[in-house]
Amino acid sequence: MADVFRALDDETRRLVLDELSARDGQTLFEICSLLTMRHGLSLTRQAVSQHLGVLESAGLIVTERHGRAKFHYFKPRATRPGHRSMAHQKEDRTMKIALTSLFVDDQRAALAFYTDVLGFTKRHDIPLGDDFWLTVVSPESPDGPELLLEPSGHPAVKPYRDALAEDGIPLAQFAVEDIEAEHARLTSRGVVFTQPPTDIGTAVMAVFDDTCGNLIQLIEMKPDENHPDAR
Repeated sequence: MADVFRALDDETRRLVLDELSARDGQTLFEICSLLTMRHGLSLTRQAVSQHLGVLESAGLIVTERHGRAKFHYFKPRATRPGHRSMAHQKEDRTMKIALTSLFVDDQRAALAFYTDVLGFTKRHDIPLGDDFWLTVVSPESPDGPELLLEPSGHPAVKPYRDALAEDGIPLAQFAVEDIEAEHARLTSRGVVFTQPPTDIGTAVMAVFDDTCGNLIQLIEMKPDENHPDAR
Protein backbone atom coordinates (compact mmCIF):
# COMPACT_ATOMS: atom_id res chain seq x y z
CA MET A 1 0.00 0.00 0.00
CA ALA A 2 2.92 2.33 0.71
CA ASP A 3 4.00 1.93 -2.93
CA VAL A 4 0.58 3.08 -4.07
CA PHE A 5 0.65 6.18 -1.88
CA ARG A 6 4.18 6.97 -3.06
CA ALA A 7 3.16 6.53 -6.68
CA LEU A 8 0.17 8.84 -6.27
CA ASP A 9 2.13 11.46 -4.36
CA ASP A 10 3.30 13.05 -7.60
CA GLU A 11 1.30 15.31 -9.90
CA THR A 12 2.86 13.98 -13.08
CA ARG A 13 1.99 10.38 -12.25
CA ARG A 14 -1.56 11.41 -11.37
CA LEU A 15 -1.85 13.12 -14.77
CA VAL A 16 -0.57 9.96 -16.47
CA LEU A 17 -3.29 7.94 -14.73
CA ASP A 18 -5.90 10.52 -15.73
CA GLU A 19 -4.85 10.22 -19.38
CA LEU A 20 -4.86 6.41 -19.29
CA SER A 21 -8.25 6.33 -17.59
CA ALA A 22 -9.57 8.61 -20.36
CA ARG A 23 -8.03 6.52 -23.17
CA ASP A 24 -6.48 3.23 -22.25
CA GLY A 25 -3.60 1.57 -24.06
CA GLN A 26 -1.13 4.32 -24.97
CA THR A 27 2.53 4.24 -25.96
CA LEU A 28 5.28 6.17 -24.20
CA PHE A 29 5.47 8.70 -27.03
CA GLU A 30 1.69 9.27 -26.92
CA ILE A 31 1.79 9.87 -23.17
CA CYS A 32 4.71 12.31 -23.54
CA SER A 33 2.80 14.21 -26.21
CA LEU A 34 -0.36 14.47 -24.08
CA LEU A 35 1.57 15.67 -21.03
CA THR A 36 3.09 18.41 -23.17
CA MET A 37 0.06 19.47 -25.22
CA ARG A 38 -2.60 19.25 -22.50
CA HIS A 39 -0.65 19.95 -19.34
CA GLY A 40 2.35 22.01 -20.43
CA LEU A 41 4.89 19.54 -19.06
CA SER A 42 8.10 19.29 -21.06
CA LEU A 43 9.62 16.01 -19.88
CA THR A 44 12.09 13.68 -21.53
CA ARG A 45 10.88 10.25 -22.57
CA GLN A 46 13.29 8.79 -20.04
CA ALA A 47 11.66 10.80 -17.22
CA VAL A 48 8.15 9.75 -18.26
CA SER A 49 9.33 6.15 -18.59
CA GLN A 50 10.57 6.30 -14.99
CA HIS A 51 7.17 7.58 -13.84
CA LEU A 52 5.50 4.71 -15.69
CA GLY A 53 7.86 2.28 -13.97
CA VAL A 54 6.82 3.60 -10.54
CA LEU A 55 3.13 3.26 -11.45
CA GLU A 56 3.67 -0.28 -12.73
CA SER A 57 5.64 -1.30 -9.63
CA ALA A 58 2.75 -0.03 -7.51
CA GLY A 59 0.31 -2.14 -9.49
CA LEU A 60 -1.57 0.84 -10.86
CA ILE A 61 -0.82 0.19 -14.52
CA VAL A 62 0.14 -2.79 -16.64
CA THR A 63 2.01 -2.95 -19.92
CA GLU A 64 1.52 -5.16 -22.96
CA ARG A 65 3.84 -5.48 -25.94
CA HIS A 66 2.30 -5.85 -29.39
CA GLY A 67 4.99 -6.27 -32.02
CA ARG A 68 7.59 -3.57 -31.45
CA ALA A 69 5.17 -1.26 -29.59
CA LYS A 70 4.62 -1.23 -25.85
CA PHE A 71 1.19 -0.14 -24.58
CA HIS A 72 0.33 1.04 -21.09
CA TYR A 73 -3.03 0.29 -19.44
CA PHE A 74 -4.76 1.61 -16.34
CA LYS A 75 -4.86 -1.54 -14.21
CA PRO A 76 -8.26 -1.16 -12.49
CA ARG A 77 -9.85 -1.28 -15.93
CA ALA A 78 -7.51 -4.00 -17.18
CA THR A 79 -8.47 -6.35 -14.34
CA ARG A 80 -12.21 -6.12 -14.87
CA PRO A 81 -13.88 -9.35 -16.04
CA GLY A 82 -14.21 -9.47 -19.78
CA HIS A 83 -11.56 -6.78 -20.36
CA ARG A 84 -9.77 -7.13 -23.66
CA SER A 85 -6.53 -5.50 -24.67
CA MET A 86 -6.42 -2.74 -27.27
CA ALA A 87 -5.24 -5.17 -29.93
CA HIS A 88 -8.33 -7.35 -29.46
CA GLN A 89 -10.71 -4.40 -29.18
CA LYS A 90 -9.52 -3.21 -32.59
CA GLU A 91 -10.56 -6.48 -34.22
CA ASP A 92 -14.17 -5.29 -34.33
CA ARG A 93 -13.38 -1.85 -35.70
CA THR A 94 -12.05 -0.32 -38.87
CA MET A 95 -8.44 0.67 -38.36
CA LYS A 96 -7.07 3.95 -39.64
CA ILE A 97 -3.46 4.98 -40.02
CA ALA A 98 -3.23 8.21 -38.02
CA LEU A 99 0.53 8.43 -37.66
CA THR A 100 3.67 6.73 -38.87
CA SER A 101 7.28 7.63 -38.19
CA LEU A 102 10.78 7.91 -39.60
CA PHE A 103 13.94 8.08 -37.55
CA VAL A 104 15.99 11.13 -38.49
CA ASP A 105 19.54 12.16 -37.59
CA ASP A 106 18.64 15.78 -36.84
CA GLN A 107 15.03 16.82 -36.26
CA ARG A 108 15.54 20.48 -37.26
CA ALA A 109 17.37 19.58 -40.45
CA ALA A 110 14.72 16.97 -41.22
CA LEU A 111 11.92 19.49 -40.74
CA ALA A 112 13.62 21.87 -43.17
CA PHE A 113 14.07 19.13 -45.77
CA TYR A 114 10.58 17.67 -45.47
CA THR A 115 8.86 21.07 -45.62
CA ASP A 116 11.09 23.34 -47.71
CA VAL A 117 12.25 20.70 -50.20
CA LEU A 118 9.63 17.96 -50.27
CA GLY A 119 6.69 20.27 -49.67
CA PHE A 120 5.05 18.80 -46.57
CA THR A 121 3.45 21.04 -43.94
CA LYS A 122 4.43 21.12 -40.28
CA ARG A 123 1.62 19.87 -38.03
CA HIS A 124 3.11 19.56 -34.53
CA ASP A 125 6.35 20.90 -33.05
CA ILE A 126 6.24 20.22 -29.31
CA PRO A 127 9.31 20.15 -27.03
CA LEU A 128 9.84 16.83 -25.25
CA GLY A 129 12.94 17.38 -23.15
CA ASP A 130 15.89 17.50 -25.53
CA ASP A 131 13.76 16.29 -28.45
CA PHE A 132 10.48 17.25 -30.08
CA TRP A 133 7.15 15.69 -31.03
CA LEU A 134 7.62 16.82 -34.63
CA THR A 135 5.14 15.83 -37.33
CA VAL A 136 4.40 16.83 -40.90
CA VAL A 137 1.40 16.23 -43.14
CA SER A 138 0.55 16.49 -46.80
CA PRO A 139 -0.82 19.98 -47.56
CA GLU A 140 -3.69 18.29 -49.43
CA SER A 141 -4.62 16.38 -46.24
CA PRO A 142 -3.90 18.67 -43.27
CA ASP A 143 -5.97 16.43 -40.97
CA GLY A 144 -4.79 13.22 -42.59
CA PRO A 145 -2.02 10.83 -41.54
CA GLU A 146 0.96 12.45 -39.84
CA LEU A 147 4.60 11.59 -40.38
CA LEU A 148 6.58 11.75 -37.15
CA LEU A 149 10.20 12.84 -37.61
CA GLU A 150 11.51 10.83 -34.68
CA PRO A 151 14.95 11.27 -33.08
CA SER A 152 17.35 8.42 -33.82
CA GLY A 153 19.11 8.26 -30.48
CA HIS A 154 18.13 4.69 -29.64
CA PRO A 155 21.16 2.39 -30.13
CA ALA A 156 19.15 -0.04 -32.25
CA VAL A 157 18.34 2.58 -34.88
CA LYS A 158 21.75 3.04 -36.50
CA PRO A 159 22.52 -0.63 -37.31
CA TYR A 160 18.93 -1.11 -38.52
CA ARG A 161 19.04 1.86 -40.90
CA ASP A 162 22.62 1.18 -42.01
CA ALA A 163 21.70 -2.38 -43.01
CA LEU A 164 18.70 -1.20 -45.04
CA ALA A 165 20.66 1.58 -46.71
CA GLU A 166 23.46 -0.81 -47.66
CA ASP A 167 20.92 -3.02 -49.42
CA GLY A 168 19.18 -0.02 -51.00
CA ILE A 169 15.89 -0.61 -49.16
CA PRO A 170 13.69 2.50 -48.67
CA LEU A 171 12.18 3.16 -45.25
CA ALA A 172 9.08 4.95 -46.58
CA GLN A 173 7.10 5.43 -49.76
CA PHE A 174 5.42 8.65 -50.90
CA ALA A 175 2.89 8.81 -53.74
CA VAL A 176 3.12 11.42 -56.49
CA GLU A 177 1.02 12.14 -59.56
CA ASP A 178 3.89 12.86 -61.97
CA ILE A 179 7.12 11.17 -60.95
CA GLU A 180 9.16 12.54 -63.85
CA ALA A 181 8.23 16.11 -62.92
CA GLU A 182 8.91 15.42 -59.25
CA HIS A 183 12.26 13.86 -60.08
CA ALA A 184 13.22 16.93 -62.10
CA ARG A 185 12.04 19.31 -59.37
CA LEU A 186 13.88 17.54 -56.56
CA THR A 187 17.04 17.07 -58.60
CA SER A 188 17.11 20.80 -59.26
CA ARG A 189 16.97 21.29 -55.48
CA GLY A 190 20.04 19.12 -55.01
CA VAL A 191 18.28 15.93 -53.91
CA VAL A 192 20.33 12.82 -54.71
CA PHE A 193 18.46 9.92 -56.28
CA THR A 194 19.89 6.44 -55.80
CA GLN A 195 17.42 5.11 -58.38
CA PRO A 196 15.97 7.25 -61.18
CA PRO A 197 12.34 6.83 -62.28
CA THR A 198 11.97 3.19 -63.24
CA ASP A 199 8.98 1.51 -64.88
CA ILE A 200 7.99 -1.62 -62.96
CA GLY A 201 4.84 -2.41 -64.93
CA THR A 202 1.99 -1.29 -62.69
CA ALA A 203 3.84 1.81 -61.50
CA VAL A 204 6.91 4.01 -61.93
CA MET A 205 9.14 4.42 -58.91
CA ALA A 206 12.30 6.22 -57.85
CA VAL A 207 14.41 6.31 -54.69
CA PHE A 208 16.20 9.29 -53.11
CA ASP A 209 18.31 10.08 -50.04
CA ASP A 210 16.44 12.30 -47.58
CA THR A 211 19.74 13.65 -46.10
CA CYS A 212 18.52 12.53 -42.67
CA GLY A 213 19.68 8.91 -42.79
CA ASN A 214 16.92 7.34 -44.88
CA LEU A 215 16.19 6.20 -48.40
CA ILE A 216 12.71 7.23 -49.54
CA GLN A 217 10.76 5.75 -52.44
CA LEU A 218 8.50 7.81 -54.71
CA ILE A 219 5.82 6.00 -56.65
CA GLU A 220 3.40 6.95 -59.40
CA MET A 221 0.75 4.31 -59.89
CA LYS A 222 -0.47 3.68 -63.42
CA PRO A 223 -4.21 3.71 -64.14
CA ASP A 224 -5.90 0.35 -63.75
CA GLU A 225 -6.72 -0.74 -67.30
CA ASN A 226 -9.73 -2.63 -66.02
CA HIS A 227 -11.14 0.39 -64.19
CA PRO A 228 -14.06 2.10 -66.03
CA ASP A 229 -12.30 5.50 -65.83
CA ALA A 230 -9.34 4.10 -67.79
CA ARG A 231 -11.42 3.09 -70.77
